[in-house]
Amino acid sequence: MTIQKLRFFKVCLICIAFCFIQCSPQKKIAEVTPIEEEVNSIKYQPLEKALLWKIASKNDTGLDSYLFGTIHMIDAQDFFLPEGTQQAISQSKQMVFEIDMAKMNSMGAQMSMLGKIFMKDGLTLKDLLNEDDFKEVREYFDGKGLPMMFVQRIKPLFLSAMTEFDLESMDMFSQGQNSSIKSYEMEFYEIAKSEELSTNGLETIDYQLEVFDAIPYEAQAEMLLEAIRSTDSGSEEMEQLVEAYKAQDIESLVQSIGSNEEYGQFEDILLNDRNANWIPIMSEMMTEQPTFFAVGAGHLAGEKGVIHLLRLAGYTVTPILKDPMKRI
Repeated sequence: MTIQKLRFFKVCLICIAFCFIQCSPQKKIAEVTPIEEEVNSIKYQPLEKALLWKIASKNDTGLDSYLFGTIHMIDAQDFFLPEGTQQAISQSKQMVFEIDMAKMNSMGAQMSMLGKIFMKDGLTLKDLLNEDDFKEVREYFDGKGLPMMFVQRIKPLFLSAMTEFDLESMDMFSQGQNSSIKSYEMEFYEIAKSEELSTNGLETIDYQLEVFDAIPYEAQAEMLLEAIRSTDSGSEEMEQLVEAYKAQDIESLVQSIGSNEEYGQFEDILLNDRNANWIPIMSEMMTEQPTFFAVGAGHLAGEKGVIHLLRLAGYTVTPILKDPMKRI
C-alpha cells in the first residue's frame, strides 16, 4: 500500500475516530440500497477546482442546496473558507454533516459506545501480530504515552487513525484561539448555531463504527503497522494532500489514492459504498428544505464520487467559482 493511499485512508478513518470522540449515538438511519444510475448517458468529466458546489433545486423553486468538501483536521494556519461559503450557509435552512455534530458532549452516551471500539471475542493485537511486529506497535504507543494494556483490544483501524495526530496533545479538539488544529466540521457547527440552522447527519455513529468490523482484524493490524511506519516518512505526502486541499483541487485528492488491488475492497467500504448510500438521503433532505452539506472532500470527485452520483440522479451540480485567491 502506498504512503499516499494509506494517508487517504487515514483521513477517512480520522473522521470516524473524530466523530466518535465528539458525538453521541443517534437514531439509526435505515440501510439504503446504492442508487440506480438514472442518467446513464452522463459521462464523467474531471471536476473544476472548487470546494463549494451548488445543487440546483429540481422543482425550480430557486431554493438551492450546497455541498462543501471538508478536510476533517487541518493546521489552524492553513484553515480557510472560500469566497461565497458564508453566503451559501446563510441561504440554507439546515446543515448536514457525515455525523450530526449536535449529537455530542453526552458523557453517558459516549460511555455506552466504548465497547464498540474493541475487537470481538477478546482478541488483542498480540493475537494478530508476530512478536517483532507487536513489539514495534507496543513501543510506538508507549512512546505516545499510551501503554499497550490500554490499547491492545482496540480495533486496529481506530488506532491507525490515531497515528495521524499527536496523541500527547488531545487539545486538538478544542476550538479556541490557541488550538493548533482546526476541524472544519466543528467550525461549521459553530456557524450553524450562530445562524440558528438545524443540523443533521448522513450516517450514525453506530454505522460508522460498523465499518471497522467489515475489514478483517488481521488486515487492520497490517494497516496499523503501515500507518506507524509511515508517520516519519509520510510527512511530505501529507503536506501535498493539504496543499491540494488549499488549492481546492478535489481531483488530485482522489487521484492521490492510486490503485491497489489488495486494498480495493476497503476503498469501497470506506468511501464508495458510503457515497452511494448518501444520495437518496441527500435528495430527501433537499426536497424538504435548502441544505448545506459538509462532507470530506475525498468523497466529492471521481466516477463514484458524490458530485457525479448526484448528476446521475438528475441534479445539476455546479462549482461556486469566484476569486480563487479570495478567502473569508
